[in-house]
Amino acid sequence: MFKVIRIFFLLLILAGVAIGSWRDKIRSVEWKSTLPVIIYLINADGSPVVTDYLRSLTVDNFKPIETFMRDEATRYDRSSNASIEIKLGGILDSLPPEAPRNGSSIEIIIWSLRMRWWSFHNTVTLGSTPQVKIFLLYFDPAQTKLLGHSTGLQKGLIGRVNVFASQEMSLQNNVVITHEFLHTLGATDKYDFSTNQPIYPVGYANPELQPLLPQRYAEIMAGRIPRSQFEAVIPDSLDDVLIGIQTANEINWH
Repeated sequence: MFKVIRIFFLLLILAGVAIGSWRDKIRSVEWKSTLPVIIYLINADGSPVVTDYLRSLTVDNFKPIETFMRDEATRYDRSSNASIEIKLGGILDSLPPEAPRNGSSIEIIIWSLRMRWWSFHNTVTLGSTPQVKIFLLYFDPAQTKLLGHSTGLQKGLIGRVNVFASQEMSLQNNVVITHEFLHTLGATDKYDFSTNQPIYPVGYANPELQPLLPQRYAEIMAGRIPRSQFEAVIPDSLDDVLIGIQTANEINWH
């Protein structure tokens, strides 16, 4: 009998979490008020180089993300009610669970639940409005040459982003952070997973350009600027990126 009661209450808790996640997912793209985006810093490789770098960071390092979102909202005539506010949540000592590589649907669901549980236990949610939490895992570029895949979860409004602890790469880091942030709002990838090439037309910032190539900008959810049929380059900063029409639709801008 006790086991049945325990399972019943567990199901009630899970139902409450599911309802809360659904409500926050809907409200996050209503754009009725400024959406808080809380950034947490994590030393992913434990190196002193990363420790020093994290101590040097301020909220100003991430303000270009705010500017990008405001400018793009203006292009879609949503400037009066579509804004975000970046806040720093501090440095965390704990590492979030790593997403499974080529995992099954069940493995991904389990990881998603673990990630949301970890976030709940390692952060504090202030206020009743929905807020996005982005966890930045920093690596020393002298030790790590290739970063693992980053993820953004719409359920729970959580991002887990791998970035380099390098001032020279900070502007490119912001492109990656923005990409994963938009995933938390429901935006989908718009590149071919096998080639990393942007998919035409949804992965092109200006699919009606004549001639079509080379493009001047990257579509944020494609992540690269198409230069030719077989070549696309990583943008240097958010100044080289736009939000395409389909992505705007996905985040309720268009």
